[in-house]
Amino acid sequence: QVQLVESGGGLVQAGGSLRLSCAASGHTFNTYSMGWFRQAPGKEREFVAAISWSTGTTDYADSVKGRFTISRDNAQNTMYLQMNSLKPEDTAVYYCARQRTSWYFSRPRDPKEYNYWGQGTQVTVPS
Repeated sequence: QVQLVESGGGLVQAGGSLRLSCAASGHTFNTYSMGWFRQAPGKEREFVAAISWSTGTTDYADSVKGRFTISRDNAQNTMYLQMNSLKPEDTAVYYCARQRTSWYFSRPRDPKEYNYWGQGTQVTVPS
């Protein structure tokens, strides 16, 4: 059974940093592209970043480009999101997700391309 477990969220002051982790199990991690999404109260879930199965390709939302870095360690079955220069508008529950099809990096910004999701981890940046 596929499981995705996020960790690393918390409360951080504006300008600070956090690193989120997503531990995966129950599937061949290094054959699936992965993504991070977030959802703020009263808003729809939005794309943050994605990384291909091969780690050769990444994609970022414009709102986080230059501040966030997505990476993965296929030997550890773990994906990361390094978040720097955090802003109050980054406050949200952050979810990791796995794409439906192995060996593809398909429309990474579309949540419908993902069929497994973690439970989320809260990131709070007070204004």
